[in-house]
Order: sequence, then structure tokens, then C-alpha cells
Amino acid sequence: MKHPASDPFEQFANWYGLAGQTGIEKTNALTLSTRDESGQVSSRIVLLSSFDHRGFVFHTNYRSHKAQQIENDNRVALLFWWDPLGYQVRITGRAEKTLAAESDAYFSQRPRGSQIGAWASEQSTVIESRDVLTRRIEKLNQQYAGQEVPRPPHWGGYRVVPDSFEFWINQESRLHDRFLYTREDQQWRWVRLAP
Repeated sequence: MKHPASDPFEQFANWYGLAGQTGIEKTNALTLSTRDESGQVSSRIVLLSSFDHRGFVFHTNYRSHKAQQIENDNRVALLFWWDPLGYQVRITGRAEKTLAAESDAYFSQRPRGSQIGAWASEQSTVIESRDVLTRRIEKLNQQYAGQEVPRPPHWGGYRVVPDSFEFWINQESRLHDRFLYTREDQQWRWVRLAP
């Protein structure tokens, strides 16, 4: 690629659209990296719920390990990898909770089983057995039978507001294309990086 788009969000949208045409089952899967109070980094796969010029949104239990780490230090990194294309996108930024109304709207569109699961799972805590979770689900299915499942107050979205983007394209002989975007004076600037 000779020149990427001047706007990194436009460049991301272009690649995201191309990834969606490759047959990848979950083009919205990304690696989220956070760190704890000691500086130990943790990474896990989460699903991108949405994105726009404000940032990249994912949803989780606000009591989970990742949420606790974000509350301690909201600097995070996101990594997308779309193998059929040989495209990688790295994003650094700061995570902030989405508005309750945004979380409510997203939660209302989730499958009912996922809604019940958000109540049933005390994410990242130790449980005695899988049966404990199954019993909670059965109880909640009875509790909310015939009615809508409300969003748990401990579940919602985070929006990652980017500080930087790096777009990476696999090339022969490991002479990859790399483009780094950073924000300067409220505008995005990009430079080409050596592979």
C-alpha cells in the first residue's frame, strides 16, 4: 500500500469491511491487554461491539479482572489480526465506561441466553462446579419467565478512545508495510515504519 487513508478510523473501517468479506467467523474478535497494580500485563479475547470516531466499544462484567485492571489504569491496547488478509491493527488508548443508556441499548439486543448469563456469572470468581452456574441460570430463567431481562448494573460497555493506531500488512521476505498514526494538535498524522 502506497498511502493509507488520512483518517485512521476510515482506514480501520475499510479493513474491517474487507475482513468481513473473507469468511472469517468473528471479524470482531480482538485481543485486549490491560495491566494490574504490579504492572503485570494480561491479555484476553473480547468482541468488538461497535466503533465510530469516538472509539472502540466492548462489553463486559464491571466486576471482572479486566474491569478491575481498567479501573486501576485505564491505558489499554487492542489488537486485531485477520489472517486471510495478512492484516494486523494495533490500537493504544484509554478505556472509559459508556453511558448507561448505551449499555442498555446494546444489552437489549443480545440473545436472551447471554442476558441471563450476564446475571448468572460472577465473572472471574471461583465457583465450586459447573452445576453452580447451571442452577443460577435455571433460577434466573424462572425469575424472568415471560418478561424482558434487565441489564445488570454490574455489566456494561467500555469505549477505548485511541491515542495511536498501527496498521501492518504482511509482505514477502518479512518486508512488511507498517503505518503509525498519532494525534497531533487534534489531527491524526501518519508515518511509515520500517518492518
